[in-house]
Amino acid sequence: MFTDTFDKITWLLLAVVIAALAALLAVNHGTGGGRSAGLGKAVEREMAYRARVELIGKLYGPVEELRRAGRNQEALLKLDELIRKYPGEAHGHILQGEILRDMGALDEAVASFVEGVKLNGDYLDEGSPLSRRAAIQAIVDEGLRNIGSRAAANPGNRSLAASLGKINYLRSRLAGGCE
Repeated sequence: MFTDTFDKITWLLLAVVIAALAALLAVNHGTGGGRSAGLGKAVEREMAYRARVELIGKLYGPVEELRRAGRNQEALLKLDELIRKYPGEAHGHILQGEILRDMGALDEAVASFVEGVKLNGDYLDEGSPLSRRAAIQAIVDEGLRNIGSRAAANPGNRSLAASLGKINYLRSRLAGGCE
């Protein structure tokens, strides 16, 4: 069977063809399954994100209504309750920051925005329905002017230095920096 040179070459070519087919099947099987698994995960992520956005709308809707009605103190009380109930949810901190800024409590507003951004960076993403990028940029600009000048006038004040550090954190995140 392997005595003849022609037989040896034929068996060698047959072995190469079988190996090539096996490799081709292995590669196609791997990518086909990966595509469907990747598509499935992308759909799952999108569904989870949309569910989160809808849940946030329901949870924080009453707070938004109180805010629109100008009842900021009541909105803050409701937010405190929601933040305690859902400590890992960033939206409460972001709303708290917006309300505190409207009330003129700039240092506390900056701290709330920092907490929210640390919990979820989606609030910096312009493409996100939850984006608060413009509000965060505005508070950074205001904070640099206001807190920055107070910190420069009082270089030994640790609370001002801490607030300035938080503003710089938000500025870094706006520029695309990671934690």
